[in-house]
Amino acid sequence: MATIPAHDLVPADGQHTTHEVINQPPPLAPYDASDDVALLEGVRREGAGWAEADLRRLGRRAGGVEAQEWGELANRHEPVLRTHDRFGNRIDEVEFHPSWHALMQVAVEEGLAGAPWGDDRSGAHVARTAGGLVWGHSEAGHGCPTSMTYAAVPALRRQPDLAKVYEPLLTSREYDPGLRVPTEKRGLLAGMGMTEKQGGSDVRTNTTIATPTAEPGVYTLRGHKWFTSAPMCDLFLVLAQAPEGLSCFLVPRVLPDGARNPFHIQRLKDKLGNRSNASSEPEFDGTVAWLVGPEGQGVKTIIEMVNCTRLDCVMASATLMRKTLVEAGHHVRHRSAFGALLIDQPLMRNVLADLALESEAATTLTLRLAGAADRAVHGDDAERGFRRIATAVGKYWVTKRGPAFTAEALECLGGNGYVEESGMPRHYREAPLLSIWEGSGNVNALDVLRALGREPGTADALFAELALARGADPRLDASVARLKDLLATAAPTSARRLVEQMALTLQASLLVRHAPAAVADAFCATRLGGDWGHSFGTLPGAADVDTILERALPNGL
Repeated sequence: MATIPAHDLVPADGQHTTHEVINQPPPLAPYDASDDVALLEGVRREGAGWAEADLRRLGRRAGGVEAQEWGELANRHEPVLRTHDRFGNRIDEVEFHPSWHALMQVAVEEGLAGAPWGDDRSGAHVARTAGGLVWGHSEAGHGCPTSMTYAAVPALRRQPDLAKVYEPLLTSREYDPGLRVPTEKRGLLAGMGMTEKQGGSDVRTNTTIATPTAEPGVYTLRGHKWFTSAPMCDLFLVLAQAPEGLSCFLVPRVLPDGARNPFHIQRLKDKLGNRSNASSEPEFDGTVAWLVGPEGQGVKTIIEMVNCTRLDCVMASATLMRKTLVEAGHHVRHRSAFGALLIDQPLMRNVLADLALESEAATTLTLRLAGAADRAVHGDDAERGFRRIATAVGKYWVTKRGPAFTAEALECLGGNGYVEESGMPRHYREAPLLSIWEGSGNVNALDVLRALGREPGTADALFAELALARGADPRLDASVARLKDLLATAAPTSARRLVEQMALTLQASLLVRHAPAAVADAFCATRLGGDWGHSFGTLPGAADVDTILERALPNGL
């Protein structure tokens, strides 16, 4: 039998004839991450319409090729801990890839850190949240230090003398990395150190000891924190046991005289996701700290910070939902199977429309919570009560929905979505984080019960909000009635059921009031009326899928 020369099997141009690429979608970037009708409507409704032009500009940048590449590189090249310099001196620094710094610079310059606290305009906090919903399309991990910086300001205000020094720098729009004397920098970032290995969320069992010095308000700390993210921040609010009980303290990385404050980073956490962001275990040993708020009221002081970071957990989950929905929608618009584009396959349309409902409900609730936070800052007591309970409700539910949502969006890409290059595995690993940080599901569900028991006005505020949609949909009215029954028998064992009912009822009421009929009807029919399965893609035949998808996925996406 004749042998065919190997060179005759290879085309003259050196390319394999079987390697023509067809039926694959083009890259999504560049796209406009702000091209979201529900987002833009919510921004206007909650009082930040004045920020729309900046939001659209930021959306184009977030969806641009450069920012998308920054996000990929920041996660591929993870932070590295340097405990000592080459001479053996303890430095406790974390090195980041330049892409991390590029992401951080944009976030801070765009006011996504502490800037709203220095902006007296109504809607400033809504504008920041909307910016996070948009810029978060670039990368999730760097949202941690910007979130903690934003949240540190109201807690620090419990100690006016410290706030006077540091607040102007925490609200700055200048990103100035590197460990130096805080007051000599152009802008500061803040972190938080609450949990310890023996207790986790049960922070009252903390064992870090705060010892008073001869100088009033100044202490030294000794102990080991378990989860302290973004250790290259300039300042940290931490909890420690003072003589009169658990108290809140301000810990700078560099002291006023230029010396390094003992902040010995023992290791960085090897996390499931959030790989671009360094999470550390610092050890305090003679660490200088300034008291924030009265001794013994550490939880009460730092809870102001937690309330803000919980809102950002809701925001980040809503962002991941929107980002992965856009990715899925882009794929199915360009991928064919069984004789038609996937976007034209009826069952795929049902899946996407179901995801779109969940995404819009999450975005709408996020912006409503941001509006409540903004109005509470400006002295609205009713909104303060609503914010107190609704933020905990939203934190519980929206973050719970994130992992299932992201998994379904990934599946829309099939095997392509399971490959790292698609970016979907990174989003999938990120999704569970938001339900864990700032209090896991049980912690938030029980916090709702605590608010209802100790702050009766919170229930009144929630039902006042729900009453705004009374009579608009019988399924919503029935859900409000069920919620009242559940409240009458509320107990720790049923806390999750209660909070889930609160969240779905609240989301439905917002959609009934603000979304098109097709969206509100499908949400009420499925989430409240029970005409739904146990997975996404089980919308009833009567659902107006076409209208839902046209709203959620404009032609530009």
